[in-house]
Amino acid sequence: MLTPILRRVLLQSPSQSIVLLPTFLLPWRAQLSTVTHTTSLHPPPTTFQPQKTSPAAPSPPTTFQPQKTSPAAPSSPTIPSPPPPQTSTEHQPPDSSLSEPSPNAPALQPPPLLKSLAVQPPHYIIAHLHGRPYLLTAGDKLRLPFHLANAPIGTMLRFNRASALGSRDYTFRGSPWVDERFFVCRMRVLGVEGEPMRIKEKTKRRNRRVKRVKTKMRFTILRCVELKVLGGGVGEVESQMGEVEGQMGEVEGKMGEVQGQIREVKGAGMEEGKVQIEK
Repeated sequence: MLTPILRRVLLQSPSQSIVLLPTFLLPWRAQLSTVTHTTSLHPPPTTFQPQKTSPAAPSPPTTFQPQKTSPAAPSSPTIPSPPPPQTSTEHQPPDSSLSEPSPNAPALQPPPLLKSLAVQPPHYIIAHLHGRPYLLTAGDKLRLPFHLANAPIGTMLRFNRASALGSRDYTFRGSPWVDERFFVCRMRVLGVEGEPMRIKEKTKRRNRRVKRVKTKMRFTILRCVELKVLGGGVGEVESQMGEVEGQMGEVEGKMGEVQGQIREVKGAGMEEGKVQIEK
């Protein structure tokens, strides 16, 4: 049996106003639909346009012809045949990343403007040591902000990392570094300097103990004894590097001789002291 409200809604004509259903009659879940609904009460009027029809031509009679079917043969799996081997007489070059450099490869040539830079002294260089840049020219004195423990006095050092070479009119910059075969920068260790002793007092709250920390930094002093830009090619660079290595070997030999003489003098002094004590 229908309720009065539901009966009134079903019997209501479309021309009358729509009465909303009570909430207890609405569905619990929403349903999605692709049909568009209009909110107008009166649908739009439709117009009927008669179409002109031509007299239909008589269609030919259709006849039914049965098709002859042959018995189906048993299907067998088809295996694809392997492709024929490719034979070619052309020689494929090996991968350049794995091949060894050929001895007939062209030698490294310096840029054309490097020769102009080489013939225009004086030169300057931006050398890098432990990530710090230093602007140097020939004869400059450099004080490093640290101590080179393995470089005694008189040691000859060669800076092989630079970001720029230049003169008055030219500047040659690397990306990011300049090839070490295009320049020679030699530094000599002059000595070691020390700063004044610094004493820092450390203490804690509600503690009468005072801790005194002493620090004394040491710095290595260098001098640029040679700065040369090589613009004549790799041969000149290699010859210069050979000369530098020979000079470094001579310096090390002289240092060994000096240390031997110092040991002899110390030994002779100790023997004389022993003789005087015995007398």
